[in-house]
Amino acid sequence: MTRDEALELLKQHLHQPNLIKHCLAVEQCMKALARKLGGDEETWGLAGLLHDLDYEVTEKSPELHTREAVKVLAQYNFPAEILQAIQAHAGQVPCQSAMDWSIYTADPTTGLIIAAALMHPAKKLKAVDLDFLKRRFKEKGFARGAKREEIAKCVNLGLTLDEFLGICLQAMQAIDEELGLA
Repeated sequence: MTRDEALELLKQHLHQPNLIKHCLAVEQCMKALARKLGGDEETWGLAGLLHDLDYEVTEKSPELHTREAVKVLAQYNFPAEILQAIQAHAGQVPCQSAMDWSIYTADPTTGLIIAAALMHPAKKLKAVDLDFLKRRFKEKGFARGAKREEIAKCVNLGLTLDEFLGICLQAMQAIDEELGLA
């Protein structure tokens, strides 16, 4: 499946614009992490793009999150590594690879970065720098849904928190217009 086909599939299953933007953000982070860690950008990007495919139907039953997505994606013969990563991001299966750890840690990181941009005086992604983001990371009451303990697992990728946050921040800044934060 091409990236464009995957985006169309995503839009068939998700109707909330902010959820689609979240998936685009995770896709960008995954592609950047693949470049850094020697993974396949297309494969990692597809995992990031489609990771919340079933979110709207499982929102009230988080224990089912990713199960419906895997059923849908299996019909399209997606590689097992993509299905594994999608399940790993929600804790449905243990993280076993760099792709798994990347999606597990990038998912909450995108929320932290978006929240930081929205509270920045400029309200733009490109106005956020690593120091500003790190200060927000340390504020326990800021963006509570962005679980710090999950983000901190980036060490399983052989990256420091600063390196990881920097990679994701730069990746998202590259698509600031698509994310509505230009």
